[in-house]
Amino acid sequence: MSLSGFEVEVQQVGNTGLETEEMTLNMGPQHPSTHGVLRFVIKADGEVMREAIPDVGYLHRSIEKISEKVGYHGFMPYTDRVDYVAAMFCNQGWSMVCEKLGGIVVPKRGEYCRVIAAELNRISSHLLYLGTMILDIGAMTPFFHTFREREKINDLLEELCGARLTYNYMRIGGVAWDLPPNFAEHTLAFLDQLEPYLDEHNDLISYNKIYVERLANIAPVTPEAAINYNLVGPNLRASGVQYDVRRDEPYSVYPELEFNVPVGTGEMGTVGDCFDRYMLRVREIKESVRIVRQCFKQLPDGPVIAKVPRKFKPPAGDAYLRVESARGDMGWYAVSDGSEFPYRCKIRTGSFSAMSIIDRLSPGLMIADLVAVIASLDIVAPEVDR
Repeated sequence: MSLSGFEVEVQQVGNTGLETEEMTLNMGPQHPSTHGVLRFVIKADGEVMREAIPDVGYLHRSIEKISEKVGYHGFMPYTDRVDYVAAMFCNQGWSMVCEKLGGIVVPKRGEYCRVIAAELNRISSHLLYLGTMILDIGAMTPFFHTFREREKINDLLEELCGARLTYNYMRIGGVAWDLPPNFAEHTLAFLDQLEPYLDEHNDLISYNKIYVERLANIAPVTPEAAINYNLVGPNLRASGVQYDVRRDEPYSVYPELEFNVPVGTGEMGTVGDCFDRYMLRVREIKESVRIVRQCFKQLPDGPVIAKVPRKFKPPAGDAYLRVESARGDMGWYAVSDGSEFPYRCKIRTGSFSAMSIIDRLSPGLMIADLVAVIASLDIVAPEVDR
């Protein structure tokens, strides 16, 4: 039977006793709670899922292949589209892998500018996560509060790089330009009012009884499963695994900064459940605020970008770099053949690995809980298909 927007296939299961009917439902690829063009094939008995199989590939844009045609500098604007919600990390990953290939040292002030931009982007991305997850669960008002705060960061990042979504600030060798006048004052004023807002946010929604009961004990991921499925970033840490690339594989100026790495504790249910994945991001926003404040205190004078030839031709070889994106460990691999065009580029993202665990988590869940699971994993569709 075919219906507008989705399909229903009915099968009979079991040879003895009460026979049940298994339905095969199509969710997506255009569905508001998939946060992009994603499709899930759901097999269910009534409202209880037996399986939810991700079907990816609808957003493939050959970004990695494009790098081979536009050169090292020319590829930078395309990196924004790998994760349009957290573009600064994509800029940074590509810059760093090129710098490693070419043996380029970034000036210290340029590194601090990068960390400021990246951590503001992390706060922005996590605020988007909080707002849309709450909306998916069914609460409307907190969504507008989180987006109000996110718009304030967009004002800052527009001041910094001219864009409000596909940010593009970093360059091979540093950043495009120095911080604009009064940027520190504007940013610190924003942070001063963001921290009290987070407490209000928790009072308003995070510990709301209905909200907690929709998330607690739903789809917990054990530390072993998180590692086996290669989860990264907040999804890995929510399962109790304390691993953060910024601390454990330090890069840029992160070794000069003090910050904690929050992990899931099973605060309202089981370690690694949907609530832990949600609250972890609230706590990471507070750590990012702490990092940005330190950056402004320690910001040195000097240039923000090294001298890099317009026709950048790194020596033949390969390099791999990792950055801690808003969605976790993001890997950039590049191969140079000595020409001004990359021979090969490969990108590893957190959303791609997070998709793989949904099939394991779904059996036994209600169909309505699938929305909470997808939202809690913070999957961004363009990161899945590159």
